[in-house]
Amino acid sequence: MTTQGTVDLGEFQFLSGETISSLEVAYETYGEFTGDNAVLICHALTGSSHVARRPDAGDETAGQARAWWGDVVGPGKAIDTTEYYVVCANVPGSCYGTTGPSSENPETGEPYGTDFPPVTVGDWTRAQRKLLDELGVGRLHAVIGGSVGGMNVLDWLRRYPDDIGCAGVVAAAGRLDAQVLALDTVARRAITSDPNWNGGHYYGGPEPADGLARARQIGHIMYLSKASMSRKFGRRSAGRETVHETSPDPAAAFFPYREVESYLDYQADKFVDRFDANSYLYMTRAMDDFDLSAGYEGDADALAAFEGELLLLSFTGDWHFTVEQSEALAEAAREADVNVAHHVVESDHGHDAFLVEPEKVGPPLSALLEDGLKGRLITDTDDEDDSDSFAPVHTSLFSD
Repeated sequence: MTTQGTVDLGEFQFLSGETISSLEVAYETYGEFTGDNAVLICHALTGSSHVARRPDAGDETAGQARAWWGDVVGPGKAIDTTEYYVVCANVPGSCYGTTGPSSENPETGEPYGTDFPPVTVGDWTRAQRKLLDELGVGRLHAVIGGSVGGMNVLDWLRRYPDDIGCAGVVAAAGRLDAQVLALDTVARRAITSDPNWNGGHYYGGPEPADGLARARQIGHIMYLSKASMSRKFGRRSAGRETVHETSPDPAAAFFPYREVESYLDYQADKFVDRFDANSYLYMTRAMDDFDLSAGYEGDADALAAFEGELLLLSFTGDWHFTVEQSEALAEAAREADVNVAHHVVESDHGHDAFLVEPEKVGPPLSALLEDGLKGRLITDTDDEDDSDSFAPVHTSLFSD
């Protein structure tokens, strides 16, 4: 059973203090609700509510080309929709059906643009809680999310700790470090310096496509590791016949158009067709603003009220959200007496690993949902005696 819909939550006050008269939230559900089997999945920066494949609607929903976790969520998959009632909601500020900058402001009849209120991760969590109330879902069996969706999960733990049985935080951290903050700043400046941005009120006219394209390219560089970029592209030429139609400068024709350039141009071209530039500004600012310890004495204090189980997954090649940052979260959870496990995945795919390696992400999440942290992970062999406990896989990373 799958459903796709939009709920009008009515007047909504953001944590900034600003209010809009109507917040519509787009969502999808998968499976049947039995009262204690609900799993909320929180999407990443440019994701949507379309987390799993929908046989009734093909594999394209809300403008996103495919289900972003279609190999993890679904019938018989790691998050098994024949066992669990999965809910995924597009968050406020995005552009996939939930009210955001590109939505119509009922007071003016025009798109909000940058008149839309500032959005925080806390606003996402509060909107999700209100949506679940509308769906008749109280306590959740689990909340799971990756990247900034993992930050969304952490906000659930501090904001609604009694509503959650267990949580899975995948490739995330309690806050961004200065390097990622800096790169996000440059990405936003690429958008706001585009001559077509027009202060965010570009709807109905030329869009800041070049600025959004550059912002997305910066993002893709952050999501890949050195090893994966070397393996994928090296210094290879894409061939002169594949030169991008607009040369960046007159001398470019003398030099090779490299495969890495071709990849970045291709990804940028695809992205500007499906995402809104203002939403990119709003979503990255929400991510940059998140700090688990804000309003608390520290991360441990923020997690102290959560009495469920917490699984952290990190990836060795990820420099956007590092293994060390996940281990810092795990230490804070231990300090708060939260039952926590930190599973480190060996991968050279960078931050993208949580999306492109479902075979490594799915098993620990499946075990968490089925057995909690007592669950055990089976290796690539078929021998059940050859198994590993959750955490941490690479203890040497955290020893003196």
